Formats: sequence, C-alpha cells, structure tokens
Amino acid sequence: FYPSLPEKPRLQFLTSISSEDDLTGKKPGLDDFIMGDKESDVSMGRPYAVHAAKGMIYLTDRASNDLVRINLATNKIVPLRAGGRGALQVPAGIWVAENGDTFIADMKRKQVVVFDRDGRFVTALGDGTQLERPVDVAVYDERVYVCDIQKHQVVVFDRLSGRQQMVIGKPGIKDGELNRPSHVTVDSVGNLYVTEAMNFRVQKFSPDGSFLQRIGQAGNVLGTFARPKGVAVDRDSNLYVVDAAFENVQIFNPEGKLLLFFGGAGESPGSMYLPAGIAVDYQNLEHFQKYADPRFKLSYLIYVCNMLGSNKLSVYGFGDWLDTPRKPE
Repeated sequence: FYPSLPEKPRLQFLTSISSEDDLTGKKPGLDDFIMGDKESDVSMGRPYAVHAAKGMIYLTDRASNDLVRINLATNKIVPLRAGGRGALQVPAGIWVAENGDTFIADMKRKQVVVFDRDGRFVTALGDGTQLERPVDVAVYDERVYVCDIQKHQVVVFDRLSGRQQMVIGKPGIKDGELNRPSHVTVDSVGNLYVTEAMNFRVQKFSPDGSFLQRIGQAGNVLGTFARPKGVAVDRDSNLYVVDAAFENVQIFNPEGKLLLFFGGAGESPGSMYLPAGIAVDYQNLEHFQKYADPRFKLSYLIYVCNMLGSNKLSVYGFGDWLDTPRKPE
C-alpha cells in the first residue's frame, strides 16, 4: 500500500502481467517442472509504452518490436505482427483513440503508424522529413501530437488529412523550449504535457502550444527528477511521472505540488525495474477489483511498464480505504 499502514492508503499494488499464465492464474505443476515449461510461450520481452481501452491493454515491446495486445476478456496476449505498409520497425510510444484506432510512434520509420481496432493498417503520418526520431504520441480530438526527441519539439498533425499543422517548442532550456523531449500526454481538455529528459522536468502547454506551467527540476529528492520518462494525467488533472533512475512514480496535483510517490527499486511486489511507460485506466476496474484488499475500493487503475525484471507490466489501483487504518499485526 502507498502510503503504508497505519496511514490511510490511497494506492495498492494489485498484480503484474508478464505472460498469459499471469492472466489465467495457472501455476507450474510437476509436469511443467520436469518438461521445463514453466510459463506460457506468449509473454512480453521489454514493454516500453502502454495504453488501455475497454477490455484491452496495448503495449509496445522493444524486444520483439511489435504491438502486444492483452485481451482481458479472453485472458490472451496477442502480438500484432503487421506486415506490408503497416510493418513496425522500432515502435516506441502508443496511444489508443476513443474509436479504437491505435497510433504508434516508430523511431526507425520516422512516422506514426495507425491501425484500426481490428489491427488493420489505416495510414502513416509523416513523409520521412517531418519527423526525425518520433518517440511518443498523444491524440486529442483531431490533433495528433508527436514527440520528436531529435528535433527537440512536438510536431502536430491533423488526424484526418495527415497534414502537419504546427510545431510546439524549440531547442533550449527556457520555458516553452525543449531539450530531448521523450514522452507526451494530453488531459481531458486538450492540454499537452511533455517530459524532457535533459531539462529534467515536465512542461504543460495549452492545446494551441502556448506555455502554461513547468513541473520539477533536476535533483535527487522527492519532487525532482533524475531520469524522467512516461507521463500520464488522471481526470482530476493530477500528473503521474515515471523516473527510471529513482524507479518510482511521483504524483503531482494541478499546481505542481507532490502528493504521493510509489514504487522503488527491485523485483518485489510493487517495485519497479527500469520503468518506462505509464497509463491511467478507468475502463477495466472489473477485471482487477478481485486483486484489491476487501477494504479498498478502486477508482481507477495505473499501469507501469518495467523493461527489465520479471514483472513486465505492474498494475496498481487508486481508490478509497473503507476501514479505519491500523498497524498490521
């Protein structure tokens, strides 16, 4: 729990998913021990980015260079393995739109590759010159925000026409300038949040690209960043920032004040091992409430990708403690 008892918990580690066995609850038996088949062949290698839709979790896998889809209804993990015009080369960030379209930033293709909800190729954004090294993508309404770590900017495309609309940011360290931007997300009203790897902060922009706020700075204490990575926003505009050096997630309120942190280095339950992507999910509570303490009512889920270790996708629940907190016996 975070914070731990006897304080009132607001967040609980629920489970981790690395293979289909984690979804089905299958445990290795004697035959598995003798034959060496300790887990399903369908597993994840190095999950980098994550997003969710109703009944589904989507990840990009840097080991297989594929899109991996977790079907929570069937407990199956299905790689996309697209070919032809939809073939992925080095996928990084991912976003799933409300209609089910999946947008994947591909660093080697220098494009954002788009698939429909059935995994069919739709289009690719970027003509090979507009993007240099796209590492993440976020979608709001008809705008597609693409984070380019090489150009130190966010390139904005029209979702329908595919035309470039504008560019947000330029190289630098001042407010509104970017230095190695690595991750992006948008909130419910279209504000854009950009993680900067070398400025050690997150910047908030309006939908039209105007600078609004900066959160964090370089440091080794809570409220600062050493290696900021994935970023997410909940419905209350609280900000979640992964730090691969601290191996934790810090939560900030809309004013930039630190509210809570969770995680920590290691492979024990709830710990993190080279975390990268993060996502907030309100749509799949029914699949994970069974993992929560009976006294803990979930409000939403938080997914964190671990690129190393045995816990590939960690699932946390944010919610309300219904009992009086007390020290464990």
